[in-house]
Amino acid sequence: MAKGDVKLLGAWPSPYVLRVKIALNLKSVDYEFQEENLGSKSELLIKSNPVYKKIPVLLHGGKPICESLIIVQYIDEAWSGIGPSILPSDPYDRAVARFWAAYVDDKILPAVKGIVVANGEEAKVKELKEVLVLLEEAFILKSSAGEGKPFFGGDEIGYLDIALGSLLGLLRVTEKSFNVKLLEEATTPRLVSWADSFCTHPAVKDQLPDTHKLFEFVQKVVYPRINDHI
Repeated sequence: MAKGDVKLLGAWPSPYVLRVKIALNLKSVDYEFQEENLGSKSELLIKSNPVYKKIPVLLHGGKPICESLIIVQYIDEAWSGIGPSILPSDPYDRAVARFWAAYVDDKILPAVKGIVVANGEEAKVKELKEVLVLLEEAFILKSSAGEGKPFFGGDEIGYLDIALGSLLGLLRVTEKSFNVKLLEEATTPRLVSWADSFCTHPAVKDQLPDTHKLFEFVQKVVYPRINDHI
């Protein structure tokens, strides 16, 4: 398929856009990337996602697909014969992966916002650490069933790896902003090892935003917006 047939509307700091980039890389899909100015959204973005007017949007043959995890599932199905499967083939394993991906989206970003609003309050940091400990336990269960595989998806990055891994930059920025440690050997040793494997994976490493650049963006743009909505 020609590169022009696949287009991604996004912005470099977005962890949700990162999910789509990783999925496309896993499937070796060539695509055109259109950087969106979120202060002045393009007509194409508004037309392609008239309901939410949000990134990411994947255009495949001119047809828009919206919402990051829905796009990841679409990529897995649309290019099912290329590269590794992102979602497990077993129906139960697929349901479990979707459950934990939904947990990631329901818990991590709200917990980070809580830390920002409370200016790094210890109780709020503890809440996020508890979320990560549960994910550590989920990884241990998955690894036990899969004989110690490096990823939630087994030998290769899968759906839950993408969902959680896309937020590692945000977690690192939160650590730096409030001088805390969220992923640490004492409480989440398997996730620490997993994070290293994820970030060095060929489909991921060249897509990750620079931590310092992301830190500056979050400090200047994201945190003020969160506090404005208190």
